[in-house]
Amino acid sequence: MMPFGKTFHSRREFLSRNGLGLGGIALATLLQREGLLAKPIKPSLERQAFDVRPKGTHYEPRARAMISIFMQGGPSHMDLTDPKPMLDKYGGKAFPGKIKYDNAAQASPKVLPSFWNFQPRGQSGMELSDLIPGFGTIADDITLIRSMRTGVNNHGQSIHALNTGRITRGRPALGSWLTYGLGTENQNLPCYMVLRDPANLPVEGVLNWSPGWLPSIYQGTVVRAREPRILNLDPPAELRGKPQQNFLGFLDDLNRKHAQMRPGELDLEARIASFELAARMQVAASEAMDISSESEATKKLYGIDQAETKDFGTRCLIARRLVERGVRFVQVFTKNQFWDHHGSIRSSLPRSCKMIDQPTAALVRDLKTLGLLDTTVVHWGGEMGRLPVIQNDTGIDKVGRDHNTYGFSMWVAGGGFKRGHIHGATDEWGHEAVENVVNHYDYHATLLHLFGLDAKQLTFVRNRQEQTILDGQPGKIVHELLA
Repeated sequence: MMPFGKTFHSRREFLSRNGLGLGGIALATLLQREGLLAKPIKPSLERQAFDVRPKGTHYEPRARAMISIFMQGGPSHMDLTDPKPMLDKYGGKAFPGKIKYDNAAQASPKVLPSFWNFQPRGQSGMELSDLIPGFGTIADDITLIRSMRTGVNNHGQSIHALNTGRITRGRPALGSWLTYGLGTENQNLPCYMVLRDPANLPVEGVLNWSPGWLPSIYQGTVVRAREPRILNLDPPAELRGKPQQNFLGFLDDLNRKHAQMRPGELDLEARIASFELAARMQVAASEAMDISSESEATKKLYGIDQAETKDFGTRCLIARRLVERGVRFVQVFTKNQFWDHHGSIRSSLPRSCKMIDQPTAALVRDLKTLGLLDTTVVHWGGEMGRLPVIQNDTGIDKVGRDHNTYGFSMWVAGGGFKRGHIHGATDEWGHEAVENVVNHYDYHATLLHLFGLDAKQLTFVRNRQEQTILDGQPGKIVHELLA
């Protein structure tokens, strides 16, 4: 029998009582003294508030805004930006090394030469494909990274790696991290805006601009590809003017009282902030996305006078107008799998290039003319490249290339990056990055550095743990990319 006054305790009760008692405190003290306990997160004595007002940086920034032109699907680097004579030499022959196929069922060991020629462009002599003559006009303004690597061959995971820092879902997008760390210079427009393709969403859909576990105020605002570009922006006729002012004033009073009774509800605070922003956007957003005031020469520069480039050119021009007005981060997307050329690459790759080449080059040239390129980062690229061998070996007009995330190309311009510079290299086949490799986490560390942010110090406390975009990965600043 148990002694009088004693009570039986389950294991869970025992651990709970002792873990939170003096014994637990003593143990934690000893562990910390011996350096065996992780650095504690000090509890905040004040309730945190999140907003998009401009914030200070860790050091002097060189970039103030960014436009990411994301080519979802994976452009073929050996056909566009990374010429490989070995492909021509061994065309049709068996590849002499090992290949990591993503789709083994359609795989072939035969080397696929490029169907297109390369030419040196600009004073830098950067070799680029004849498919992208527009890029040739900005060769002296870009840094071409030929040694990108994420190392995971699926679209979704590689997109997440480049856009959020990890291959897993649920993490904040790059634009969310930047706007969380920096805020925005224009309080009448969203700090993070997304110009999606009219056809459909890219792979992973809205996760591409999700704030993850950051407060909802830092999520991307989607701009429709067709008018009206933002739904429900204008009030109905009967509410315009004084009636709307009275209604919004009453709504604001209700929201404030509701929020005061529920301190710390970040989603509620974000919803209230979005209501306030929507009211301010009625004039600012309509003006920013109205390109009718642009000159005919500017519209022609972006290819808005041509059917093939009209839509993408319009979105690139709107992106310029947004950063011109103080928006921090803008993404321009192509449609789902637009560059995923597993087959018929001979006909489909030229169509893809035709749509984006002139507008993208126009954006860089226009920013430069307006004096904005020095402080605006422009990024062009997808989540992967392609393999040097044939996929779908069913005839010359039907062949394509499979996924490759072990070595591919993208380029960046402005905002402190070098101009007319080539960084890194893949092997002689374009299969793997072998020289000055830039992993996705190195890219993020470098990018945030240009914005005046230390990627290891830009933190958000989640479940009492400090989170960063690097998430423990060894991201390093690639100084060789910087001017």
